[in-house]
Formats: sequence, C-alpha cells, structure tokens
Amino acid sequence: MDFKQLIIIMMTAVLVNNYVLVRFLGICPFLGVSKKLNQAVGMGVAVTFVMLMATAATYPIYNFLLLPNGLGYMRTIVFILVIAALVQLVEIILKKYIPALHASLGIYLPLITTNCAVLGVTINNVNDGYNFIESMTSSLGCGLGFLLAMVLFAGVRSRLEEANPPESFKGLPITLVSASIVALSFMGFNGLVTGLFGA
Repeated sequence: MDFKQLIIIMMTAVLVNNYVLVRFLGICPFLGVSKKLNQAVGMGVAVTFVMLMATAATYPIYNFLLLPNGLGYMRTIVFILVIAALVQLVEIILKKYIPALHASLGIYLPLITTNCAVLGVTINNVNDGYNFIESMTSSLGCGLGFLLAMVLFAGVRSRLEEANPPESFKGLPITLVSASIVALSFMGFNGLVTGLFGA
C-alpha cells in the first residue's frame, strides 16, 4: 500500500474537494446545526462515523454481492438502506449515552439518512475505483472535512451574532453570504496537494 497515495487521498478529501464547501453536498446540516460549536462538533463526529461505517458496509456489498450478480444498478437503493440503518444505530447510541447532544441535534440527526454527502462518499469511492483501504481513507477525509467545515462555520456564525448587518441582510441572507465566503476561501487549497506531493 502506497502511504503517499493515502495521504494525497486524505488531504484532497479534507481540503481540496471538501464535500460541503467545494462540492456543496450536505448543506442542510451545515446551515442548520452550525449555530453552536458543540452541536457542530457533535454533528460532524456523527457524520464522520456514519461515513466510515457506510463505506465499510457498502464496499463489500457492492464488490462481492451486487457486481458479481449483475446488480450494480441497485447500488443507490442499497447504499441508502445501509446508511439509514447506520443512522438509526447512531441515534440509539446518542439517545442512550449522550441525551443532551441527541436533543440538541434534533431533527437533523435522522436527516443524516438523506444527507447527500454520506451517499456521495460511498458512490464516489466506487466511481473512483478505490480499494477498501483507499475508500476508508477517503471516507475519513470527507468526514474530517465535514467536521472542519462545521467548526469553521460555527465560529463564523458566533461572530455574526455580535455583528449588526443591514436590515435586508439579517437572518438567512447574511448566513448564505458568509457560507459563500468560507467556501471561496477553500478554493485556495486547489494547488496544495499538487504543490506538496507533485500529484
């Protein structure tokens, strides 16, 4: 296994192709649960866990069950079912062991099931032709990128609460403008992997 290749996959997933700020997947929890830092961290960790578990489950299902039987076209439906089951598991664990976080995440926790970032990771790993280790590395990087975006935007939103924008920008408009500026800042990472590793 080429360690350098795994680092490139990880750095690309976290910074260059950040699922929220570059690919614009998973915007619903990004905007909905980023008002407070603890909620943002909790959602980021939950999504990272689901991404890793979904990849670990869907990779063998796709490669050893669907493909050999000519059922590759069923991957989206099967992947959604696997993700839904994993989200239920996360919800049960949080409700039992961290009820405060479970309550603060509210409706956004079950919405991880329909979070296109989680489904996007599993499908993109297949489309990119990654093996199992590369798929898990990519999923971890995507989850950490999601967590990074959530934490950064929680910090931005905490500053926004102290600001006094013009009346027409208050509420959702200033949130969307701020999100676009944070997303623009991530475009600066485009040449990072190429510059560091010559990939």
